[in-house]
Amino acid sequence: MHIARPGSALLAAAVAVTLSVTALPAAFAAPSSSAVISEVYGGGGNSGATLTRDFIELANAGQSSFGLSGFSVQYLPGTPSAGSLWQVSALSGAVAPGGRYLVAQAAGTGGTVALPAADATGTVAMSAASGTVALVSGTTPLTCRTAADCAADTRIVDLVGYGSAVVREGSGPVTGASATASVARGTSLADTDDNAADLASGVPSPVNAAGETSGGSGPGEPGGPTEPGTVRVHDIQGTTRLSPLAGQSVTGVPGVVTGVRSTGSRGFWIQDAVPDADARTSEGLFVYTGSAAPTVTIGDSVLVSGKVAEYYPATGTQSLTQITAPLTTVLSSGNALPDAVVLDASSVPDGYVPSAGGGSIEGLALDPAAYALDLYESLEGSRVTMADTRVTGATTAYDEVWVTVKPQENPTARGGTLYASYEDQNTGRLKVMSLDAARPVPAANVGDVLSGTTTGVVDYASYGGYNVQATELGTLKDNGLKREVTRKQKRKELAVATYNVENLDAGDDQGKFDTLAQGVAVSLSSPDIVSLEEIQDDNGAVNDGTVGSEATLKRFTDAIVAAGGPRYAWRYVAPADGQDGGEPGGNIRNVFLYNPERVDFVDRAGGDATTAVQAVKTKKGATLSVSPGRVNPTSTAWDSSRKPLVGEFRFRGESVFVIANHFASKGGDQSLHGRFQEPARSSETQRVRQAAEVNTFVTSLLKADKSAQVITLGDLNDFAFSPTMAALTGGNVLKPLITTLPAGEQYSYVYDGNSQTLDHILTSPSVRRFDYDVVHINAEFADQASDHDPQIVRFDVKGQGKGHPHH
Repeated sequence: MHIARPGSALLAAAVAVTLSVTALPAAFAAPSSSAVISEVYGGGGNSGATLTRDFIELANAGQSSFGLSGFSVQYLPGTPSAGSLWQVSALSGAVAPGGRYLVAQAAGTGGTVALPAADATGTVAMSAASGTVALVSGTTPLTCRTAADCAADTRIVDLVGYGSAVVREGSGPVTGASATASVARGTSLADTDDNAADLASGVPSPVNAAGETSGGSGPGEPGGPTEPGTVRVHDIQGTTRLSPLAGQSVTGVPGVVTGVRSTGSRGFWIQDAVPDADARTSEGLFVYTGSAAPTVTIGDSVLVSGKVAEYYPATGTQSLTQITAPLTTVLSSGNALPDAVVLDASSVPDGYVPSAGGGSIEGLALDPAAYALDLYESLEGSRVTMADTRVTGATTAYDEVWVTVKPQENPTARGGTLYASYEDQNTGRLKVMSLDAARPVPAANVGDVLSGTTTGVVDYASYGGYNVQATELGTLKDNGLKREVTRKQKRKELAVATYNVENLDAGDDQGKFDTLAQGVAVSLSSPDIVSLEEIQDDNGAVNDGTVGSEATLKRFTDAIVAAGGPRYAWRYVAPADGQDGGEPGGNIRNVFLYNPERVDFVDRAGGDATTAVQAVKTKKGATLSVSPGRVNPTSTAWDSSRKPLVGEFRFRGESVFVIANHFASKGGDQSLHGRFQEPARSSETQRVRQAAEVNTFVTSLLKADKSAQVITLGDLNDFAFSPTMAALTGGNVLKPLITTLPAGEQYSYVYDGNSQTLDHILTSPSVRRFDYDVVHINAEFADQASDHDPQIVRFDVKGQGKGHPHH
């Protein structure tokens, strides 16, 4: 997988399974794009302190879960002596995308308020005034004592020096830390590798992975008002995405409890039973209770007092308006709930979101009749209902499912919703989660239906944006989606496939190997050549310098034989340790499998991690200088990213050149549903440069032999209509085969309920007649071995005369 999954501009990724992250650069070399140290407090338990313990808080600014197994946080005094040692606190678990992770440190004798439940606990007594904290890949103590030496240590993911710390990022440490003040990043989690610029001092505000904070008061305390105040929910929500009362305290806000969430981000929703006449102002609102579990129940009539706040679940997202630190008075129970707004094809507009020319739309007045995201914002926290919704994104490991309230909106042939262009967003998609632990979202595949009524409250989260927290779920209607099996290639046809096998390493369980092998041997009917993406080194995420993948490939090819496939051989070029992105320590790479009973691999020595393959012109046509080899691997286009693998094959006496790709992920792109519209696709810049490098190489092959048969394929992390594809096909040197399929079949990946294409096969002009197929076995299913569907092309290497392509 990738750090992120797209929706359009974005996210690639995500999603729906345990996610991996791209390798992080050395500290100070470039801003961290994922895990950062978000807050440091060394005054816990000191005289005058409120909190009883020191803490270090981590945050994940990326779009994928950041695994912490094998990582540590380490502390060094602000002015280290020769004998000063880094003190280590080991970590486990993960930081969720947009989430926090709390490391409790030593307690003092002062303070009265405990931290929320820690995600990890150390024993380090940090200085309140000055020190250095590092997030480290590994648990071996650091040895650096200066900023320059620490900058050179590639194990350091992020580092914060505060007070007068000698070791810090940038020109100086962040100042202002004390017994009563922490140092913390802003809500954007900006990390420019300059501590003084990125962090500031303020009131300590620890948050754990469950979203719990310290000192949050829960509902039901005595002493609250018994009569409504002057402020109503619609006054708090206002006519834009931001509350006009943000930061202000409110008293006695009336409402009926419509939903209760007792895990994760705890709290409850209220809705005013007496709405105003303005369609822009929501009548619903989330009340955040922090570490305290809500004690109200659905149907309670309540008065809520507290502070109005805007919560941003992740960088670039929109905010969720809420009341924090609430004091709640229950007036009565068993009340009727306000009517739910019906969401369907007639009520949800076709426009997606207004434009702000790339700026923030937060200050724009909502127009719920024109834009779907404005409609959902105008219903934030309110009850909605929808009937007979078709599933467009299979149920995830987090018990979430994507549905559409517009069944005729860009339908695919198999029941999904096609993502057609940046301008044509699918407005009917919504993510559904259940608030009833006793009735979680059922395991559903694309094309299934939640039959009957699904009702709940509209919420907003970093992944997927607007969603429905269901209090009532429809019944699953299984429409029997089947995994596809492509036909066997004919004797004279060469079959070439691409398959992203999602961070496969020798330590994975046998079930994953067996399912992926079944995909190759049965679903793909044993292609002659298979380009694999996301093969890791043999010990996976263990970061110990291992770069070989022999054990991984032996297990995989053995599993293919057991599934009835051929005994594949393999070729790859091992990356330099830590240089190809992907999960830290995993050393992800592209690999060729080939069936030596059907096709020959032409080995030419000299290919390594840094040697560029060249096209060589001979009297018999083009050959490669090295095989396998890599496309210009020292180009900065490939920084922290997988380098294309090039191999020369022989089939029926003809040369075929195959280029396996895995372009940079969409991590860092702004959200499709975020506050910046239109969203910036920052990751696209690198992919366009990568595409240009591959295009240049293909051009050199065709210059050496204009009839060279070239297959370029793999996970390009971009769409057929993207600038990346334009750069790759420039000069008509390559033809993208995905566009030869009927529109409703042009997808290989499902993200946020959008069926879209990240994986591609492209052919050179001499490949005129072909049979191309996307084989749907993963992306549409709740039970999946990978989040990608494989693709295959079959063609007669000797039958490429005049004629029309077929597929």
